[in-house]
Amino acid sequence: MHPLKLAATASFMSLALATAAFAAPSVFTSDANHTFVRFSYSHLGFTTQESRFNKVSGTVTYDPAAKTASVDIAIDTKSVDTGSDLFNEHIQGPDYLDTAHFATATFKSTAVKFDGDKPVSITGNLTVKGVTKPVTLTVTSFKHAPNMQKKDAIGADATGTVKRSDFNMGKAVPLVSDEVTLEIVIEAAAP
Repeated sequence: MHPLKLAATASFMSLALATAAFAAPSVFTSDANHTFVRFSYSHLGFTTQESRFNKVSGTVTYDPAAKTASVDIAIDTKSVDTGSDLFNEHIQGPDYLDTAHFATATFKSTAVKFDGDKPVSITGNLTVKGVTKPVTLTVTSFKHAPNMQKKDAIGADATGTVKRSDFNMGKAVPLVSDEVTLEIVIEAAAP
């Protein structure tokens, strides 16, 4: 093969491989110190109670060029933090989370809607206490950029509403609201 033709072929192959590598989706692993699931609800109409799960892990697969993404989150239900040791124990009991039998809750996306290269909503299956229901979350903030360690990273806040009675946790409804605002906040980095 002629040296010029060989060089052109090699350059084309290098460009094609680089483009394919750049266009591939990236898998981001959650940062345990900046990833939480929070929830809030009306308590007897007096106050809005806010709580969170302190141990949440997950992955996000994101491809801005193809406008595709997926989310897979695992929640340690025993890590619930209401701000009260007494209520932490109460909410882990059989009337609510029943953590003795259901130590993990999950959210697995089934579709992600984009506006440009940013996700704006995530539809998926939420499993709590052995019950799986579809949930749609609105992405209220999203960022894709290098993090402080100069790794490719993403961050997002997503929120939606669920009914706790749908997950066999309907005790004290309607005095304590059935509707619960659910928020997933995640920071994740590529390896």
